[in-house]
Amino acid sequence: MSTYPPAHHQEAYFKNIIQTLKTFPLATLITVENERPVITHLPLRYVADKGYGKLIGHIDNNNPQVPHLAEGSQVTVLFNGPDTYISPSIYTTSQLPTWNYIKIHLETKVVKTLTNEGLKSEMVALTSFLEGKEQRYRLEQTDPRVETFVNYVTGFELQITAWEGKFKLSQDKNSIDQEKAKQALTNNYADLMEDYLTAIYSRHITKG
Repeated sequence: MSTYPPAHHQEAYFKNIIQTLKTFPLATLITVENERPVITHLPLRYVADKGYGKLIGHIDNNNPQVPHLAEGSQVTVLFNGPDTYISPSIYTTSQLPTWNYIKIHLETKVVKTLTNEGLKSEMVALTSFLEGKEQRYRLEQTDPRVETFVNYVTGFELQITAWEGKFKLSQDKNSIDQEKAKQALTNNYADLMEDYLTAIYSRHITKG
């Protein structure tokens, strides 16, 4: 565990790490080429094992990061939980403004490149995971589109070798103020979404 941030902002329970990456499965993969970072964003599915577990996903073959995912390669993976500005106005005590967040840093090693059959199976498993409890859609492994799709992507498994959770949640405040910070994180994250997405869609989405 690193010496920063302070210990009370570093998550000690691996179960909370797993719950976060399952709840927010869009990962950031980071590798390095010629001293410059190569970065990709894609969803990963967590699978438990005897160690810290594995992350399984697939990547477009045109992505320049594909050569970095050969077996044995090292990959840094980030997951982002919710975050928000915390106004001192919410507290019962005098505080300064701050920003609360949940972030996960993982060190991983590529342990397998999936075969086409393995990739088709994983696509079904990933879709089922992302569909959640309701399972409103089921991807069939025999779908002809899946058979075509696997020729354009590379599937891979990452073994988690080390982990850190950066959970800044006002742990240094009293219990009442911690609860108020929790409510701010819950409410602020949801409240800004509608206005934000309306603005983004209006500038980036072409209406049919």
